[in-house]
Amino acid sequence: MNSGIAQISLTASPSTNLIEVWLLGPETAWPSVLGNQPDWIKSAWEAKQNIHILQDGCQRKIVVKLEAGDDFKAIEKIRKAGADCCGLIQKAKINSCRIIGSGLDSAKIYAFAEGAALASYRFEKYKSKPSGGLGQIVIEQGSLSEMEVENLNIVINSVALTRDLVNEPASYLNTTILSEIFKETGSEAGFEVEVLEENRIQSLKMGGLLGVNQGSDLPPTFNIMEYKPAGAKNAKPLVLVGKGVVYDTGGHSLKTSAGMEAMKCDMAGAATVLGIITAASKMKLPVHIIGLVPATDNRISAAAVSPGDVITISDGTTVEILNTDAEGRLILADALVFAKRYDPMLVLDFATLTGAAARAIGKEGFVFMGTADDSVKQQLQKAQESSFERGVEFPLWDEYAGQIKSEIADIKNIGGPEAGAITAGKFLQHFTSYPWLHFDIAGPAFYEGAAVGYIPRGGTAFGVRMVLDFLRNL
Repeated sequence: MNSGIAQISLTASPSTNLIEVWLLGPETAWPSVLGNQPDWIKSAWEAKQNIHILQDGCQRKIVVKLEAGDDFKAIEKIRKAGADCCGLIQKAKINSCRIIGSGLDSAKIYAFAEGAALASYRFEKYKSKPSGGLGQIVIEQGSLSEMEVENLNIVINSVALTRDLVNEPASYLNTTILSEIFKETGSEAGFEVEVLEENRIQSLKMGGLLGVNQGSDLPPTFNIMEYKPAGAKNAKPLVLVGKGVVYDTGGHSLKTSAGMEAMKCDMAGAATVLGIITAASKMKLPVHIIGLVPATDNRISAAAVSPGDVITISDGTTVEILNTDAEGRLILADALVFAKRYDPMLVLDFATLTGAAARAIGKEGFVFMGTADDSVKQQLQKAQESSFERGVEFPLWDEYAGQIKSEIADIKNIGGPEAGAITAGKFLQHFTSYPWLHFDIAGPAFYEGAAVGYIPRGGTAFGVRMVLDFLRNL
């Protein structure tokens, strides 16, 4: 399904349309193979203009001076240098590059290649004349191990899969197609997929999913993915839950026209879950993982749920609907109830849930909250730093529960005008009885502006690399 992203190799037969990229440390001497250092390069080097294109006869070379340090901020600067380098290569209409590390440690070469590959992503499925771009990155032998390169490709391609799903228009990516993609990907990557159709969803009394789906011409699906390797570290499964609203009009609480075209991204949580479980399976991580994705769209019709209605979630909780645009929490509620049957070690849910989260911290990170132990949060903090996919923890104080009490039902689906991201999390917490963390990715999941570094316009797959880092270090 991937529309285009560079693949990485140690050995290859790259095209003649290739450019060498020389990576130099802050104290590395100018390599003799690059010839004498021109005065203008020396001046630029000292002025910290750290990427330069040299003409060596008929061949151009790119020389990159990397930042000093090996902490997570320094590594992120190296990723961004890789992204900048990719931009130069693609502007020159060159489709292949060779990275020469000049004795740098593998972590820095890995980060540079990762940034370049992530920046090479392009979604051109619907273009009559695709522009193409950087397609191959060859790394100097001995710089990275074969396993490191293989795993990096798996991560890169899983990010591309996630981005592709988010970028697909709802005219194509409806609930049925989404479930087919889950099944096809599971077959290819090596995990099991079961799709529950509408009659089974009705038998499970998933009133949140069925309620949101009432206005749609298309049936809902409930998707169960399971990766269970022999010798898994965890006796109880890790459950990932993803919001799968393939298009969100807001229902009767209709959204404004501004930004409506971006509402195809409201299934970014579902795409995130697929990207994570696909990579985990391909890398053969020793972790038992279950993915749950309730899928529907949120449309308007005579049958659609209206503000003032009451629905019943699958655990019997009644919910007063005050705003039909607060639909994601309703379908997640049924998934969180379903997760109880697995007696999970931990549940992580991912959703483009609230504008309040995006307004709080913008597109630079996600909001998270939950009941998991501090040790889990500390592990996730390390993963956030390692991937530079960062979040801010919000509180779930008991006092917030008062904002979602209903006069006519057990709870209502929105709180007051303040702390909207937290009251949404408090609503979800009602349906949990296990260690749990909620990730509101409404801010960083989709970029409507120009690309920034290795983050493209459109779907970003923000969170996939962070969770994979977390899983690899469980």
